Amino acid sequence: MIQQQYPSQLLERAVEEFAKLPGIGRKTALRLVLHLLRQETSDVEHFAEALTEMKHEIKHCRVCHNISDSELCPICSSSQRDASTICVVENIRDVMAIENTAQYSGLYHVLGGIISPMDGIGPSDLEIDSLVQRVSQGGVKEVILALSPTMEGDTTNFYIFRKLAAYDVRLSVIARGIAVGDELEYADEVTLGRSILNRTPFEGK
Repeated sequence: MIQQQYPSQLLERAVEEFAKLPGIGRKTALRLVLHLLRQETSDVEHFAEALTEMKHEIKHCRVCHNISDSELCPICSSSQRDASTICVVENIRDVMAIENTAQYSGLYHVLGGIISPMDGIGPSDLEIDSLVQRVSQGGVKEVILALSPTMEGDTTNFYIFRKLAAYDVRLSVIARGIAVGDELEYADEVTLGRSILNRTPFEGK
């Protein structure tokens, strides 16, 4: 394969940085860089400032670990949400996916991943202890386990079930309208919404 020749080292460096993004090959990266090169300098500066500010200023909610502009995210601080229900998800994208269904009005807890020994991810690498602490403080009636229906997701569900077994709280899982092996964030909104509404008790099997 003939390697792409660039007329500018600055251009090549920019292409290399864009190509590091997931799903962006060098051809797409070059197209994006050339697009920015055609824009007004002020527009490109605003673009760069937005990325820099996001990286430096964005926070994680001290309660649910969702991303936020403040110490407490808008969902956790809202008086309109049902604080007696916590929906446990793998990542921030899953929060966004469930919110887009407009079928859930409780709170969330973002684990930051799922148990995956093959990837070297154990329970201590996730926000499971903080979930147990939230439940132990009282007021939580139901914990919905909304993890992707994969082997790793089911393993994580069972681990959380055992950690919360001593507390008087209902554990449920989303209905299997989501195909086994699918990632939650890629489910369509109607299917995901119905899966939340038609959740079933978790039996710990």
